Amino acid sequence: MSEVKLPEIKTPLPGPRARKILERDQAILSTSYVRPYPFVPAKGEGVWLEDVDGNRFLDLMAGIAVNTTGYNHPRVVKAVSEQAARFQHLCFSDFSSEPQVSLAERLNRLAGGGFRVYFGNSGTEAVEAAIKVVRYHTHRPYILAFTGAFHGRTLGSLALTSSNSKYRKGFAPLLPGVVHVPYPHPYRPPFGAKPEDAGKVVLDYIEHLFKTKLPPEEVGAIFFEPVQGEGGYIVPPAGFFGKLSELARRYGILMVADEVQSGSGRTGRFLASEYENLNPDIVLLAKGMGTGYPISAVLFKEELSSWPPGAHGTTFGGNPVAAAAAMATLDLLEEGLMENAARVGQRLMDGLRSLQTDFPRLGDVRGRGLMIGLDFVKDPETREEDAELRDRVGEAAFQKGLLTLPAGPSTLRLSPPLILSEAEADLAVGLIEEVLKGL
Repeated sequence: MSEVKLPEIKTPLPGPRARKILERDQAILSTSYVRPYPFVPAKGEGVWLEDVDGNRFLDLMAGIAVNTTGYNHPRVVKAVSEQAARFQHLCFSDFSSEPQVSLAERLNRLAGGGFRVYFGNSGTEAVEAAIKVVRYHTHRPYILAFTGAFHGRTLGSLALTSSNSKYRKGFAPLLPGVVHVPYPHPYRPPFGAKPEDAGKVVLDYIEHLFKTKLPPEEVGAIFFEPVQGEGGYIVPPAGFFGKLSELARRYGILMVADEVQSGSGRTGRFLASEYENLNPDIVLLAKGMGTGYPISAVLFKEELSSWPPGAHGTTFGGNPVAAAAAMATLDLLEEGLMENAARVGQRLMDGLRSLQTDFPRLGDVRGRGLMIGLDFVKDPETREEDAELRDRVGEAAFQKGLLTLPAGPSTLRLSPPLILSEAEADLAVGLIEEVLKGL
């Protein structure tokens, strides 16, 4: 086994070069950008990133669960280079080409078959397209979504997003007809329920809505994240989505699985929906599917393909270079990266859970595969969220050479490249333990 690298911090953070770039950034870039800590990358290899001042970091965030195969994976680089040398763009909405057709066939197979595929550039574009598929096919005015959900920030998808009110502030009125219900959070169950009843009370509440104010025959779809992402990496109770799917089928409501963050092997299976044996009507993919190249896919059942040519399109969606990157990524996923995500993810989660005894304000460690959330609390008994402590942990981890990202009210999310090794997972646990001791 080759020797594991260690983080190496050579300068105070941010270093002098990073500081200058950040000053220029603040003078010219949109104020809507968020910088959780002052990191300015220069190059990467594997699960390691080096900043412009030569400081080396272990990456546990992968650009928000995007860089599935890490940085500069030779097979992804080769696929991208070869496709770019052939042709880099010819609007796929107008002209078909082999790379995208092959990718669509493969995604259909991996998702269980029976789908047609629409390509876009990003997760929010996938959500927008899915809304249009639902509206066009069902002619129903309402959509059900969950509190804590993140489905994007364009004006249509923003109506479904409810992970943070700051995303919505100042942009009303939004797309009408979206109704939110609580997500079944086992650590903080809605309606004061017991953890084991978190799913049941949500299902009961939906039934109550259907009886009192929301005609189920007018609900076109339920948009859901099989593992909630931005909301705090929340894993729902076992069986919840299966029962929700049964309820939806009863009323002809479509199930739309937003797998933008949880899909493409991140949880140890190609789709996180597989853990519940779900068969969604629509599946949304983006982020990790292209290992950093901008591409998204909407997979919708054949019987939903009722819209005519020209009803929806995009100039860049399904770019052939991004499609080549996605095909190389899928090769690597099927050759062992999904199994690695499951195995190393469990080791990482076990190591992090072992820290809870000594650090009770690390209230919850949850996740699937390499999609792990650390939930910090002010009091382990009340489980009151502690965003301030979470942010201090994230900043201290950065100072030690560990890259993480915040999520939800009080969660630190870990979503490293799926090539993370067991030794690197152990290193990460050790670094987080040092951070917690230091605080």
